[in-house]
Amino acid sequence: MKPPAFEYAAPASVAEAVALLDERGFDAKVLAGGQSLMALLNMRLARPELLVDIARVPGLDSIEISGGCLGVGAMVRQRSLEFFPGLADSHPLLLAGLRHVAHPQNRNQGTVCGSLAHADPAAELPALAVAAGAELVIEGPDGKRSESAEDFFITYLTTTLEPAELLVEARFPLLPEGSGWSVQEVTRRHGDFALAGAVVTMRIADARVADPHVVAFGVGAVPLRCTAAEQALAGAEPGPAAWKEAGALVSEAVEDPLDDVHASASQRRSVAGVMASRAMEEAAARA
Repeated sequence: MKPPAFEYAAPASVAEAVALLDERGFDAKVLAGGQSLMALLNMRLARPELLVDIARVPGLDSIEISGGCLGVGAMVRQRSLEFFPGLADSHPLLLAGLRHVAHPQNRNQGTVCGSLAHADPAAELPALAVAAGAELVIEGPDGKRSESAEDFFITYLTTTLEPAELLVEARFPLLPEGSGWSVQEVTRRHGDFALAGAVVTMRIADARVADPHVVAFGVGAVPLRCTAAEQALAGAEPGPAAWKEAGALVSEAVEDPLDDVHASASQRRSVAGVMASRAMEEAAARA
């Protein structure tokens, strides 16, 4: 398979990249890691006239911890973040999630922000961003703006990014002290996209669940923040009864799950609840 013909540009700055995107609009696509885009091009599912390669833009490959957040630049490879010194201590949730993303060969090239901008609902990184309360820094012709991950995803492969905008950084708040975390998913094979999965964080305070975050993924158009499950968990006594009740609420929250050759809608709805219950149990054990 070969991609359709396209023009190629390698800007030397974010401003130059934004100017190219602004000039060409919907006819241009950003190339970062290319792990999703190149497949779409080769299958002729995408036909941009121009690829804007941001790999040579200085400063976009930085990882830094400041202001209580882990900042990840647009050209940070998933593997680079996975091996970032101290990630296990500073943000173990991200480390756990990254190890579910495809295979090491893909993570060597794929970027964190590229996965977020691509917005595949079965991918782990969008769900991790929502669960962690990440803020996404976006730059366009009118300057910079930030948006919460929960508001960023609109529907399948669609975000609030305008054609002339570039996602330049994702900022993941560090987990509060004493937090537990878990990422659970079901896949056909290791490294495949999730048929259904869940991301959970929580603390245990005074023998009760505190600050629960529950996100299901692979079951709908966007990562699903399960607020009813979070409300049921908050203040509950940790244990199988709480996990079962909240897991059932996750299944109920999956209103319009995917239904395809890989898994039926009812299977995805059921598995989402089971994965969430398991994630709650593991997160509580770590808290």
